[in-house]
Amino acid sequence: MERTLLIPVQSILCTTRTISRYIYSLIKETIMGHFAKVVDSKVVSVIVAEPEFFNTFVDSSPGQWLQTSYNTHGGQHPEGRPLRKNYAGVGYTYDAVRDAFYAPQPFASWLLNDDTCLWEAPVAMPTDGKAYEWDEATTSWKELVAA
Repeated sequence: MERTLLIPVQSILCTTRTISRYIYSLIKETIMGHFAKVVDSKVVSVIVAEPEFFNTFVDSSPGQWLQTSYNTHGGQHPEGRPLRKNYAGVGYTYDAVRDAFYAPQPFASWLLNDDTCLWEAPVAMPTDGKAYEWDEATTSWKELVAA
């Protein structure tokens, strides 16, 4: 014999809120961070771990683990606490003098901004609302035309 269980919508919403609050409290209590493994100034790996993980973690391979912030971009962080200029990615460079991560140079003509550690084109991209792509051969922006 098949039975149907009827649950009032208010109960489901209450249960959903309760579960969401519980999950949020668990996440809040378990503070996770992002860490980059740097070998010879290059990021070779990025992991998510509790900071305490490194108290007992044994890594006998060369390099060092450095914390990186997923929310940091160009030296800015939404909560006002930037860390190492940019979030680290595999293949990025870690500059110990600047204490900063930065992406690989996208084009030979682009220059690294010392303040943000972001690559900038030698010519500013037009701000007329159109789509553009960089043309390294002419060192200029070319408008993308829909096919």
